[in-house]
This record gives sequence, structure tokens and C-alpha cells, in this order.
Amino acid sequence: MGLIKEPAEIDFTVISRVWTAEEEKEFSELIRKQKEARAKKQVRLTRKHLSEHA
Repeated sequence: MGLIKEPAEIDFTVISRVWTAEEEKEFSELIRKQKEARAKKQVRLTRKHLSEHA
């Protein structure tokens, strides 16, 4: 990730605030759903003919 160069006449500011319990719960649910979806998409290779190669 690179640095973002600020234009000469514009200042970027970041306002950080604490999440509410509801926001944390929603975020956790989103992450859980993404992990489940990713796990379903993974392809797992199995060795069916292991004894034939030995």
C-alpha cells in the first residue's frame, strides 16, 4: 500500500469514534457470513488412488 499525497489546498482528516454495541454486532455478523461463504468456495483435493501410485 502506498502513501496518498494530499493536494496542496485540501487537508484530509480522520475522525475516529468508538463503535456502539449494535455496530460491533453487525460487523461481527458480516465477517462471520463472509468466512462461511469463503469456506464453501474452497476446493479441497483428495487422493482417491493413493494405493495405485505406491
